[in-house]
Amino acid sequence: MYWYLKILILLLSIYSCNQGKPETTYKLENDTLKIVGEKHLRNIKMLTNEGENAEAYFSFGEDRLIFQSTHGAYPCDQIFTMNLSGENKKIVSTGKGRTTCSYFLPDDKKIIYASTHRAFADCPPKPDYSQGYVWKVYKAFDLYIANADGSDPTAFLSADGYDAEATISPKGDRIVFTSMRSGDLDIYSVNLDGSDLMQLTTTLGYDGGPFYSWDGSKIVYRSYHPKSNAEIKRYKDLLNQELIEPSNFQIMVMNADGTNQRQITHNEYANFAPFYHPDNKRIIFCSNLNSQNSRHPDFNLWMINEDGSGLEQITFFKGFDGFPMFSRDGKKLVFASNRFNRQPRDTNVFLADWVD
Repeated sequence: MYWYLKILILLLSIYSCNQGKPETTYKLENDTLKIVGEKHLRNIKMLTNEGENAEAYFSFGEDRLIFQSTHGAYPCDQIFTMNLSGENKKIVSTGKGRTTCSYFLPDDKKIIYASTHRAFADCPPKPDYSQGYVWKVYKAFDLYIANADGSDPTAFLSADGYDAEATISPKGDRIVFTSMRSGDLDIYSVNLDGSDLMQLTTTLGYDGGPFYSWDGSKIVYRSYHPKSNAEIKRYKDLLNQELIEPSNFQIMVMNADGTNQRQITHNEYANFAPFYHPDNKRIIFCSNLNSQNSRHPDFNLWMINEDGSGLEQITFFKGFDGFPMFSRDGKKLVFASNRFNRQPRDTNVFLADWVD
């Protein structure tokens, strides 16, 4: 669900423009797009160079990336693939509606993503921001499985309400996704063939953005669970309008069967896009944790141990860094950022060597 961050990114980019060019704001290390302090990153390369690109994830063979992009002739996000060099970009969604949250299936011959194209040939209506900073959970979002070239998109587990945010276990046996089929935003898992559907979360509130650990035994995700009567009422009222307020997300972990749910972060910030390091003990995530400007918060990458200890800041850009994913061997990290972009609203995909 990258698109709801675009307004934040626009504000951040305007703020950055007012601060001068990045080259004069940051001291860079030799021949990289790395900012001083980013000791875990090396040889950063920008793979896209126009538009709004995000949520780039490795294929199982790790020779391609699948991602969503708004650029050129595409007024709202469509799904694309590209090589790790940034070459051979191809659209693999229908070009209609709005799409989000794409992933390769284990053989890399098929992909899964969410789209509104069956209900909206054009971009669906944007949320009403008169109710505050909210984003849409379109009921029109359904999951689709298609061939890797985009052909033959077929609806997968269609149900009333929002279905999106699907990812695949590295073991290649299960899909995990977020759905409103129960009336609330909960996480489900299912076999690749659509059998054995399991609801994993039941607490009132939003549970989403799930990813399996590399051994397939755990799931890390983001959550917002309203507590007070006023918070619960606002959450339900907004959800009835296909809206949610993206505030105070916390990082959670549970076993793959939904047991042993536990909160990892405990702060007043927006924490999201978590992903396991291949050691299955550390989690990298995006947060505006400790941002010094409440009106124009910085979002950076952070890492934390699964028990909540060892919090460490990974990136130091005064803007947006997010949506990280490690390669299976832990030697590569792909992420999205609006660092050193050509246009203020651009967000691009970056690939870096990871240094432990």
